[in-house]
Amino acid sequence: MLTPDLILAFLTLTFLEIVLGIDNIIFISILASRFPQETRKKLMRIGLFLAMLMRIVLLLGISWLVQIQKSLFSIDSAWISTTVTLQSIILLLGGLFLIYKSTREIFDKVENVDEAFKQENNTKFSFSRALVQIVLIDIVFSFDSILTAVGMTNGIPYALPIMIAAVVVAIFIMMLFATPVSSYINDHPSLQILGLSFLLLIGFMLITEAAHLSQTSFFGASIGTIPKGYLYFAIAFSLGVEMINMRFRKGPKH
Repeated sequence: MLTPDLILAFLTLTFLEIVLGIDNIIFISILASRFPQETRKKLMRIGLFLAMLMRIVLLLGISWLVQIQKSLFSIDSAWISTTVTLQSIILLLGGLFLIYKSTREIFDKVENVDEAFKQENNTKFSFSRALVQIVLIDIVFSFDSILTAVGMTNGIPYALPIMIAAVVVAIFIMMLFATPVSSYINDHPSLQILGLSFLLLIGFMLITEAAHLSQTSFFGASIGTIPKGYLYFAIAFSLGVEMINMRFRKGPKH
């Protein structure tokens, strides 16, 4: 079973799952920042474990995954044409939620919302409520991850065990690095804003992908997808520039 092709497929899928899981880590880190350090670690571990569980369930339910791509209803008028599927609805709602959540967090940080008000909000924002939000966003992110993995392993023998193993290994690697990455982000406000900006981009990408999958067109102009390579390059470039800025803000070493 352990042929070079299968090993290469496993390593490629593991790397892909880690890359596609970055948005998961950012979102969970933002939610976890509202809680004390110990609770933060617990929330991040549970959140990533649930992400792994969600991906495995989706892999085991590939037939259901195909079903949600079927048309529910169509709209065809003079200015809009679309074929709505359950998948496009989930991606649309996920994108809107990410945009709302990111905008709200950026507003709180930039406008320096009163500490007493934030403390009251944090008290109301329970651990269980945070978990519910993580599960909902895990579902949205899992679709992208699993559909990409299925496309890459099409025609490869033992594809399902390879995909499950890659998901498990990738999540455990993310668990190892999630806490230090989250602490580093929370210690640097500029990185928090950058992370929230990434979530805004991802939310917008999910909305355009939902429109593309439902074959939506406005006044005859169809909506295409945003290539993920462009998105991740923009994220990596922005992060690199910010790391350089942080280095210069510290000043030269003496």
